[in-house]
Amino acid sequence: MNTAPLPRPLGEARSLLFVPGDRPERLAKALASAADAVILDLEDAVAPAAKPAARAALAQGWPSLSAAERQRLLVRVNAVPAPGHGDDLALLEALPGLAGVMLAKAESAAQMQALAQRLPGLPLLPLIESAQGLLQLQAIAGAPQVLRLVLGHIDLQADLGMACGPDEAELLPARWQLVLASRGAGLAPPVDGVTVALDEPEQALSDARRARRLGFGAKLCIHPRQIEAVHQGLAPSAAECDWARRVLAAAEAAGDALGAGALRVDGRMVDAPVLALARRWLALEHRPGIP
Repeated sequence: MNTAPLPRPLGEARSLLFVPGDRPERLAKALASAADAVILDLEDAVAPAAKPAARAALAQGWPSLSAAERQRLLVRVNAVPAPGHGDDLALLEALPGLAGVMLAKAESAAQMQALAQRLPGLPLLPLIESAQGLLQLQAIAGAPQVLRLVLGHIDLQADLGMACGPDEAELLPARWQLVLASRGAGLAPPVDGVTVALDEPEQALSDARRARRLGFGAKLCIHPRQIEAVHQGLAPSAAECDWARRVLAAAEAAGDALGAGALRVDGRMVDAPVLALARRWLALEHRPGIP
């Protein structure tokens, strides 16, 4: 029996799991995992000589994928003007039902506009991984069909010549810019970068919690064992949900369910913004049986 989760809208996805495009045997396992979305990678994960075979494998396997599986599948295409970019787009034009496209090393609104014209109606997720991408962030966020911004912080560090510490505090300004640009453009919350430690789920959990504190709504994963930690880290804690329920109950008891005025809960003032936060936390609460 297929135990894969039902598709979440891509704008609400919390975990996006990478699969190398030249390892098609891994795709079925990724789609059967608890990941909200799966990214078939035609860029960095595939050697240049293997890219044609990776495209061919995707085209050959596409008819066997169910509609639900296609709704969870994105493809990361090569950057502009890297070799293979045009071939990637030609392939995607022949894949009906694809969930979205991630553009590697996105650096301008013009790139996104060209992608939207080539693939009309398809959600676009620009991967910000260079200084130029950061400088053009607002324009990229406002480009047509862009659904979410994605941080590629490994490449960004290399491009900027950074030497980040284990907590990546040096990248806080870049992360903040993605959250701000996303909100300003009315996009879904951005997607944070990968955790490279494969055998340390506590690191993935810590990174996901930092992402949530900053306002990210999702995180890239490079191994299925990271998914549970990411979902846990991006969800409000039990204590936060208990507090949110007390706040909303107090507002209802005070006849203030719509958020007008202020009241006191646990010795703290609660007004409309706090009520909105409480509702948001409960909307994000992980419930048993819901992936």
